[in-house]
Amino acid sequence: MEYTHYGYRHAVGAYFQMPTSDARRLLPSNLQPVEVQHTRSILALTCFDFVESEVGAYHEVVLAVVVPPLVEPGKPLPKAAFFPFIVGTTTEASRLHAIERWHLPHYMSDLEIEMHEVGNRMDVYVRDNGAPVLDLSVTKHDFQPARNLYNSFMVDGNRKFKANIYMEAPHSEHEEEQGRLTLYEHPMTEGLTLDDIDIYPFREQWYLKGRQTFEPLIEL
Repeated sequence: MEYTHYGYRHAVGAYFQMPTSDARRLLPSNLQPVEVQHTRSILALTCFDFVESEVGAYHEVVLAVVVPPLVEPGKPLPKAAFFPFIVGTTTEASRLHAIERWHLPHYMSDLEIEMHEVGNRMDVYVRDNGAPVLDLSVTKHDFQPARNLYNSFMVDGNRKFKANIYMEAPHSEHEEEQGRLTLYEHPMTEGLTLDDIDIYPFREQWYLKGRQTFEPLIEL
């Protein structure tokens, strides 16, 4: 079994309440959103500073809807499962690699993604030729060594896929609602009712320097 590895300097993410009506429009028919309360589902944003990969260093931002995980015998319980509905990167090579290998949907232009650590906070700025796409702040808590499993579900035409992804690094997670999100009108945020998405996350996480490992893709 051949694995694919990516080394990152930082990976930060947060979960925000979103309208379930938006989530259902973004999801394929084989997936259902996880609701935190009636009519409210979960938008997950994750930003990576990749320093090692088959296609060199790059930054990436992933927008996803949280869905139920697929529990498999002999594997740990996934920490979460996602349907990434759009991915943005800073290089063409990273986009082509992720599309070919993982069938992930991408915004097909180079973005400017800046990640600035300021005290206990990571500020992320995503721009498209200078135009704002999103601003995200994620804050630290206690870090503990972790090796967490996540599911990612993808659709390419009539084909459906799942990837098991392991994140291995010192990990911080909390629900203190100290982060913040600003979304702007942009092709990456189409399908989202921007004024009905919470600006404060109900959960934040931060991985320090570590490794992301993909198991071989499974076609469902």
